[in-house]
Amino acid sequence: MTRPRLISGIQATGSSIHLGNYLGAIKQWVQLQQDYEALYFIPDQHSITTPIDPAQLRENTLRYVAQLLALGLDPEQCTIFVQSHVPANAQLAWVLSCLTGFGEASRMTQFKDKSDKQGEQTSVGLFTYPCLMAADILAYQAELVPVGEDQSQHLELTRNLAERFNHRFGETFVVPKARLVKAGARVYDLREPTKKMSKSASSESGIVQLMDEPKVSAKKFRSAVTDNDGEVRFDPAQKPGLSNLLAIFAALTGATAEEVARKYQGGGYGALKTDLADAFVEFAAPVRERTLGWLDNRAALHRIVAEGGERAREIAGATLARVYDAVGFLPDHGRSERS
Repeated sequence: MTRPRLISGIQATGSSIHLGNYLGAIKQWVQLQQDYEALYFIPDQHSITTPIDPAQLRENTLRYVAQLLALGLDPEQCTIFVQSHVPANAQLAWVLSCLTGFGEASRMTQFKDKSDKQGEQTSVGLFTYPCLMAADILAYQAELVPVGEDQSQHLELTRNLAERFNHRFGETFVVPKARLVKAGARVYDLREPTKKMSKSASSESGIVQLMDEPKVSAKKFRSAVTDNDGEVRFDPAQKPGLSNLLAIFAALTGATAEEVARKYQGGGYGALKTDLADAFVEFAAPVRERTLGWLDNRAALHRIVAEGGERAREIAGATLARVYDAVGFLPDHGRSERS
């Protein structure tokens, strides 16, 4: 029986995957690989829409592959690859950009937010980012895409482009559906608990990295922003900092946030923060150890992404051939002779 196809990716813009990445996406990826034909990738071409050191990007990419494996992705059950290893992605993005209205692209909220920060330094690549993201999905004829709320607008554009292309040139693309991450999976910054935990935060003190040393992560949890009344209850509207800690604790232990809150009622915040730090270290320590083990065997990491890239190129290449034929590009009959 053919399994439905699913695709998702994570940018290697830092040296470590953080807790928000894991609880908000990767934890679900590990479960989904068992029931879907899952493709997971590192979108390194997206990473260069903002300045990044080339050597660091290369190292981060490999480190993220190691961490994904350490967290439970199994190359026997899913395809793991690097975006730039599949030229058809960028080639398809150009075709899709020609179907995207300027105003349509201008309304993307992530572009607005990032361009406001970057000003005149904003690149055209950042503006066309959603077209490449659409290609990342449509090239693989994925039926489902796990997304958070912050990416739902980009996925809606992807769906619109697929339908637009199919209407104009004939049925070519699968129109993907969103698979929204589970409620409560969003993790907030420990220092600014009304903001999503993000690698682009102004300070790393609120970001819990899976590769943090135990002392470092414990300090981050102990210094997490809460409030002054000392009452332990799950109330995201009135107590966002405390509720964030309760939600993290619940996600790490399998309890509910309300159950965790009841356990610490009357005990203040100190014990909760200490026990949460311990729970995180208990989870992260073996992940860190497995990651370092993978990084000691870089040849194996390169082999995994090479094999994944071969599979990804096979799928995306077939899609691109159909697209090129549909839009009327002259076939390159000499390609097979040259290859």
